[in-house]
Amino acid sequence: MTKRFFYLLMLSVISYFSTGCNDNKTSSTDGLTLDDATQKKIIADAPVLTPQESISTMKTENGFEVKLVAAEPLISTPVAINFDDRGRIWALEMQGYMPDTAGRGENVPDGKVVILEDKNGDGVMDDRKIFLDSLVLPRALCLIENGLLVAEPPNLWYVEINNDHAGKKILVDSSYTVGGNVEHQPNGLLRGMDNWIYNANSTKRYRKEGNKWLVEKTHLRGQWGISQDDYGRLYYNNNSQNLIGDYFLPALGSGNEDQRGVSGFNVDIIKDNRVYPIRPTTGVNRGYMEKILDDKLRLVNFTAACGPLVYRGGLFGKEYHENVFVAEPSANLIKRNILEEKGYITEGKQAYSGREFLASIDERFRPVSLYDGPDGAMYVVDMYRGIIQHRTYLTEYLKKEIVKRELSKPLNCGRIYKIVPAGKVVKPILMPHNPAELVNLLSFGNGWIRDKAQQMLIDGKFVIAAPELRNKLQESDDPVVITHCLWTLEGLGILQFDDVKRLLVHPNWKLRAEALDAASAVVGKNNYREFASTLKKMIAGSDTLLIPYIAFQLHCISAFDQPMADAIWMDIAKKYPNNRYVADALISNLEKKETIFFKKFKIIDPDTNLVINRRFEKTLADIKKNEFNKNIAQLKRQFPKGFQVFQNICKTCHGDDGNGIASLAPPLNQSSWVVGDKRKLIAIVLYGLTGPVTVNNKIYKTPEISGEMPGLNTNDELNEEDIAQVLSFIRKNWSNKADVISVKDVEKVKQKYNGRQKPFTIEELDKAW
Repeated sequence: MTKRFFYLLMLSVISYFSTGCNDNKTSSTDGLTLDDATQKKIIADAPVLTPQESISTMKTENGFEVKLVAAEPLISTPVAINFDDRGRIWALEMQGYMPDTAGRGENVPDGKVVILEDKNGDGVMDDRKIFLDSLVLPRALCLIENGLLVAEPPNLWYVEINNDHAGKKILVDSSYTVGGNVEHQPNGLLRGMDNWIYNANSTKRYRKEGNKWLVEKTHLRGQWGISQDDYGRLYYNNNSQNLIGDYFLPALGSGNEDQRGVSGFNVDIIKDNRVYPIRPTTGVNRGYMEKILDDKLRLVNFTAACGPLVYRGGLFGKEYHENVFVAEPSANLIKRNILEEKGYITEGKQAYSGREFLASIDERFRPVSLYDGPDGAMYVVDMYRGIIQHRTYLTEYLKKEIVKRELSKPLNCGRIYKIVPAGKVVKPILMPHNPAELVNLLSFGNGWIRDKAQQMLIDGKFVIAAPELRNKLQESDDPVVITHCLWTLEGLGILQFDDVKRLLVHPNWKLRAEALDAASAVVGKNNYREFASTLKKMIAGSDTLLIPYIAFQLHCISAFDQPMADAIWMDIAKKYPNNRYVADALISNLEKKETIFFKKFKIIDPDTNLVINRRFEKTLADIKKNEFNKNIAQLKRQFPKGFQVFQNICKTCHGDDGNGIASLAPPLNQSSWVVGDKRKLIAIVLYGLTGPVTVNNKIYKTPEISGEMPGLNTNDELNEEDIAQVLSFIRKNWSNKADVISVKDVEKVKQKYNGRQKPFTIEELDKAW
């Protein structure tokens, strides 16, 4: 038995680990006001603490403090919040999440939307109203106009607000979530700078126009939580990756259904996934595996990264502006990251080595979402519970940890905190309803205030504000203010081509990019020639930072003059054949025409090493993979249980088309691991797979995919028949042609590895068979 596993089994020596290590590898508990004996007891027993006791277990960055905003019984199991114009909190309570380790009772309709208000002005919420109840696992909300969007799988609802009471309920999307499980379903409902509503874990964006809801395709982004910077670029993550994001504005590049993975979107912005908890974190799902915990039994890398926030509150100081904070509930901490822009490329790094912005020794502290607030503070949504891992992937090891420290109960806790500079008294700005005052707030230092002012101008249909907006658009020297004015005009439906034309020649390249993005709203048959002329001048002038944006927006011209757009397309391709961002932007305009344009360009330059030619080849290969899609209806009838398991579990990482999802998992389509030796496939699905894997002569490893595929053997809801059917379903689907897997095949592998917990490596599988 290794020393590490001896520690796992002998937690009676937990006092040794609680003292920490004051080096650059492990965070220390130095700085906590609690005495050593109290710290050791909290770490060993994981007791339920009061909010103030829990705050005392938190170690923050120097110069900051944590203040309570709301707690039980006023709030229970919160997962998401919105602030209204009065500074009230609209909170979403997911009370049905994991009532026990088996998830019994998850479908009980006990979820709620509640309104929290601070009536005495002391900064702590003291009043609660239930706006909606009887919801099943609600997961996102968004205030817009005189209503509230609420995501309750599988539906997205718009509920009118009548004096804080729920009014008419309108179905916006009956397939907001399709399949998946609680950990892998759409969420977020972020009102973007461009007036569209974006989500994590979704390929849809939404917009309200009058009484109609528009739904459009967009890029698939992240897992839980989504945030934007001052210009509307989006940031997100998945459970094992610190921060992912887009180099380009969110509306661009998603128009070609045949194109998989557009360069500049879903970029691994911060590759360092190390975390520094200040307590032993044995209660993580795979704590029994090597390299998951360090020698002090503390989590090494992210396993539940979520709720990223681009901080724009203005309260923390300039050095914190547009830092990105990420929650890690499994390790009871919040990480700070620093971004650096290099043209349209964004890179980043962790703010510290060996420590975190906030970390706690309270195992039940579960930060799941982070927000800017009306007062400039950072708001932390804490589910405050023992079980955070969903039953779909819950290991026997973690079940034992939960029982050992009695983490199943209670289920009715929940806290909202805010982080502020130490000693600073802050109060929210109450939003005015006068359009002129709202326009002035577009210059405010707090990004939440600016966003809310833009939204209120649009929601209120204040077209009367057009002169003031245009004056700021033309006279302001602040690019952030100009950006807000541009998109406010667009949201009001009064943006004009002249507004965009001026910005296309602005000295600030980011404003030229915003103008190109907004051109979709104003370019028409009467001005497309003038727009095309401006683009040609930008290309001739080598406006390199804008070339990808120009390439993305060629559809604005092709809608009226295809030959003109094609000529500009070819000019860009010839001038920038080795820029992958430009190449993918060009291909994004070519749905169903990729082969034609590839042949045309190869006549001009047949060099197969050119980036644009390689990107064409990749796109055409992806198209070919999907040419032989099988009759899904027939497969569904043949393997009904298998289809359901695939929808709820497999497709969330491997994709509906079986071609894998960036940052999550490799392809199932045409994979030798799927169509090859059935015993290896069964073993992988039952017990999981860790480490690099080669699929179709390509090595997949972190951070391109998650470092581990969880096994399903510990899922109490699945039996041998379910496993056999889902494997038969994927072996017969897409371009795959392999025989079915029987229940007996599954039983043989289970008998051979009875009692196994840890996932396989490729080397183990090759040795076994």
